Amino acid sequence: MTTTEPPPPVALDPAAFRGEIDGAPTALWTLTGDGGVTVSLCDFGARIVQILAPDRQGRLGDVVLGYDSLAAIQGGQPSMGAFIGRFANRIAQGRFTLDGVERRLARNGGAHHLHGGLKGSRFRVFDAERLGPGAVRMSLTYADGEEGYPGELRSSVLYRLDGDTLRLEYEATTNRRTVVNFTGHAFFNLAGQGTILDHRLTMNARSFLPIDPTAIPTGEIRPIAGTPFDFTRPHPIGVRIDADDEQIRYADGYDHTLVIDKAPGAFGLVAVVEDPASGRVLEVSSTEPGAQLYSGNALTGAVPRDLGKGGVAFQRRGGFCIEPQGFPDAPNHPHFPSTVLEPGAIFRGVIAYRFSARG
Repeated sequence: MTTTEPPPPVALDPAAFRGEIDGAPTALWTLTGDGGVTVSLCDFGARIVQILAPDRQGRLGDVVLGYDSLAAIQGGQPSMGAFIGRFANRIAQGRFTLDGVERRLARNGGAHHLHGGLKGSRFRVFDAERLGPGAVRMSLTYADGEEGYPGELRSSVLYRLDGDTLRLEYEATTNRRTVVNFTGHAFFNLAGQGTILDHRLTMNARSFLPIDPTAIPTGEIRPIAGTPFDFTRPHPIGVRIDADDEQIRYADGYDHTLVIDKAPGAFGLVAVVEDPASGRVLEVSSTEPGAQLYSGNALTGAVPRDLGKGGVAFQRRGGFCIEPQGFPDAPNHPHFPSTVLEPGAIFRGVIAYRFSARG
């Protein structure tokens, strides 16, 4: 458990986020509200770069990993804090068949397609529109055929700070039948320092998706009972993270989709995480059928991209991600919840992060 008081949050300089990428200007956007929480976003990747939330004594701490300049973001972990599209997570071998036509995608994750490809949303500047002190809408259009996907896809994500809750309200439309899958990829550390191994996690899930050695779902939906993935009751993330378990070995920890126990499409609780040291609590809710649990296994602090705000190095397992989303590789598994979007339909989803503190 973290016992030393964390350093004060790094003050972000808006000028450090001003620039131009592929001809589009970039900026820092800060959301304020009446719940004691402050959120800062960069329109490059529509990414969360800082969330300040109070601990049990009312002291503000930065509870997400990130970078303090546009240059650092460009040289950093590409997914960190980003809003991921047009298809989050992996598609096996960079291919799927839709309406009898095989679609070949960029292979940017080893042999597989990862997080939308070489120019997925994490590498794009969104059009940003401020809607008030606590809300910004960020929009991005994906061209027909881009990265191999059919259909022009018009998408937006509204970041809205509602009291102590940050809501991501996203939608998309297409002019051709296609597949979509979005998620938020914030790395959280509720202590503001150290590792997340003492964070106590509860997940509203009774099954998970086993993966092969290359992180692709096998197609099985396996009960979590008796496995290291059973977080139906609160457990420190680190208790079973190195268990003698094939699935744990494949990912060097947690990097798996858990199946959320709620009605399809319903908005409901995904997870609750508490840091005993600070008292901070994060509740994650969403409309998505699954959530990727990632324990920051690849953070090392040994490379320039692992230097975060204030030049502080990320530690291995120094952040966790809970990424509500559709199932990875769903286009290749007909029994998974469908990720197909029809022309004329509107895909809508919500992810909510609620912050509080316990005494």
